[in-house]
Amino acid sequence: MNTLQIKNLSKTYPNGVKALNGINLEITNGMFGLLGANGAGKSSLMRTIASLQEPTFGSISFNTIDVVQKPEEIRKHLGYLPQEFGVYPKISAEKLLNHLAILKGILNKKERKEQVTALLQQVNLYQHRKKSVYTFSGGMRQRFGIAQALLANPQIIIVDEPTAGLDPEESNRFLNLLSEIGENVIVILSTHIVEDVRNLCPKMAILSNGEIISEGNPTELVASIEGKVWAKIIPKRDIDIYKKAFDVISTKLVSGKTQIRVLSGKKPEEGFGLITPNLEDFYFTTLFNNQSKAS
Repeated sequence: MNTLQIKNLSKTYPNGVKALNGINLEITNGMFGLLGANGAGKSSLMRTIASLQEPTFGSISFNTIDVVQKPEEIRKHLGYLPQEFGVYPKISAEKLLNHLAILKGILNKKERKEQVTALLQQVNLYQHRKKSVYTFSGGMRQRFGIAQALLANPQIIIVDEPTAGLDPEESNRFLNLLSEIGENVIVILSTHIVEDVRNLCPKMAILSNGEIISEGNPTELVASIEGKVWAKIIPKRDIDIYKKAFDVISTKLVSGKTQIRVLSGKKPEEGFGLITPNLEDFYFTTLFNNQSKAS
C-alpha cells in the first residue's frame, strides 16, 4: 500500500501570491479527486507534489521518503500528466514513447520495446503508433500523455485537468482508462469538472484559495446536505432579488429557463421543490459556506 502524506504545506511565489496555505492530506492507493475552480491552487499543489517546485513551508512524504529533501526518490515512482503537455516533435508516437522510456531509465532494449508496445495497446493507440503525435486529436494526445506517465510502472500518478477540452466520448474513454490504472497505485485527479470526481473517486477534497475546505467520500459528503437543497424556476431578472432573500448556491439554465438552487432547512417559499442533491450541489454549498465565513 502506497501512502502520500502532506503536512501543513504552503507555497508563496516571489511575486507575493500565496498559492497554497496549510494543506494537510493523506492519500493511499486508488483514485483521489482534487476538485476546485481554476486558480484554486490545484496546479501549484500538483507541481509541488511532483517536486517541480519546492514548498515555502511544510512537508511531503511518499512511503516515508521525504520528497522535499530527496526529490529524485519520488521522481523514480512518479507518472505526471500536466495540464499542458507541451509541443510534440514531428516523430511517431512509438519513437517518442521509446525516447521518453530511455529518459525514464528503461535502458534494456527488449524490456523497453515490450513496455512501449504494451502501453500503446493499453491506451488504444497501437494502430496509430506510426503517426506523429502532433497530428493526434485532443483525446488521442491525452491518451498518449497517460502512456508516457505510465512508463517505468509508477506508484503515484498525477493527472492535471485531463478531460478539459475533450468531447464526451473521448472523456469517458480516458476516465475509464484512469479507473483501471487506479486500482493498485495512487492516482490524483486534479480537475474543476465535478462529474469526473463523482464518477471515479472514492475519496476527494475541495480546494479553494489554496486551502482544503472539505474532504471525504463523495457519497457521504452529498448525504450531509440531503433535505436541504430546494429548486425553483424564476424569471432571469429576479435573480438578484432571490440572492438577497435566500442562500442561493447556484443558478443554471434548464430547458432555456433559469433555475436557482437554494440551501435551506425548510421550504424557502411557495414554488420551491425539494430536490435530491448531487456532488455539484455539495461543491457549490461548500464554496458558498466558505465565502460566507470569509465575509
